Amino acid sequence: MRKKRPLTAHINGHAIGVEPKETLLQAALRAGVAFPHSCRVGSCTSCKCRLLSGEVRELTDAAYVLGGERGSILACQSVPLSDVAVEVDLSRATLRREVGGRVVGQRRLTHDITELSIQLDDTLHYKAGQFAELSFAALPGVRRSYSFATPMRADSQVVFYIRRVPGGQLSTMANEAPLLGQRVSVHGPAGDFWLRPGLEPALMVAGGSGLAPILAMLRQALEDRATPPVTLLFGVRGAHDLYAQDEILALADAWPAPFRYQPVVSVERGTLVHAAGAALSADTRAYLCGPPGMVDSAAERLQAHGLAADRIHADRFLTQRELAS
Repeated sequence: MRKKRPLTAHINGHAIGVEPKETLLQAALRAGVAFPHSCRVGSCTSCKCRLLSGEVRELTDAAYVLGGERGSILACQSVPLSDVAVEVDLSRATLRREVGGRVVGQRRLTHDITELSIQLDDTLHYKAGQFAELSFAALPGVRRSYSFATPMRADSQVVFYIRRVPGGQLSTMANEAPLLGQRVSVHGPAGDFWLRPGLEPALMVAGGSGLAPILAMLRQALEDRATPPVTLLFGVRGAHDLYAQDEILALADAWPAPFRYQPVVSVERGTLVHAAGAALSADTRAYLCGPPGMVDSAAERLQAHGLAADRIHADRFLTQRELAS
C-alpha cells in the first residue's frame, strides 16, 4: 500500500508538517508553534482559529462551542485531510501567565464541593466566566483546571469551587486535607465563556460546580450595571447538593431586571434539559456549564427549539479520566 504523504499546514503563513491522524494543534505544538490552547478536548475554544483553505475532519461537533462562527475550527479537534491554511491570533498564547499565592480560605459547600480562596502574590487579569489551572507545591506535577467563582477583586484574591472526583488527586486533597497557608500556582486565564454585552434575555444552566462561572458572570454584571433578564437553572441530583442558595437569592433581590431562579433536583438529566427548553425565548442567549453530557444535551435541546448555535455559549467540565479517553 502506498504510504500517505505528509500534509502541510500553513499557520499565519508559516508552513509545518502534519502527520497522518494528527490534529492541527498536535502538529503545531510538535513544530514548536506557540499555538493558544488549554483543554485539548474541544471544550474551552482557546485553540479557535479560522480555516482559510483546505479540508479537515472534525473529531467532535463544535458548532455550538464555537457559537456558529463561519469558517472557525478548533485546532485540537481538527485533523487535516489535505494541505490547509489557518489564521490564528498567536498573541493569545502569551496572555496567560502564572501567579503564585497561598490558600487563605477553605469552606465545604456540599459533601463533595469545597470552596478555595487564594490570595495571589500579584494581580491576574481575567474575565468573569473564564478558568485557570491550579497546581500545589504539596502535589508536584499535578495541574487541574477550575473556573473562577468571582469577578476580579481589588485585593487580588480569587475563589474556586472544587468538586471531588473519584481518584482525582488534586480534587481529593482540596476536599479532604487542610490547605490553609499552602502555596499554590494559578496559571491563566483561559476559555471563551463570559457574558456577552447586550440586554437580551440570558438563560443560564449550571450543573454541580458549573455554578462557579455562572455566579462570577452574574456578580460582574451586577457590578457593571449591565443586567439582562435572567433565568437561572441549577441542576443537582439531590437537595443535599444545592449550595449558594442565599447568594443566588440575594443576587435576584438586587437584580434590576427580571430574575427567575429554578433549582432542578433530579437524578434524570432530561429534567434539567427539558426545563432549559421550556425557558427559551427567541432572542435568548444561553450559557451552559457543567458535566459534558448535561451541556451537550441542553445545547441540542435548545437548538431543536430554534435557538441559533451562535447564541449558545458553553463550558464543559471534564474530569482527568474523560480528558484521557
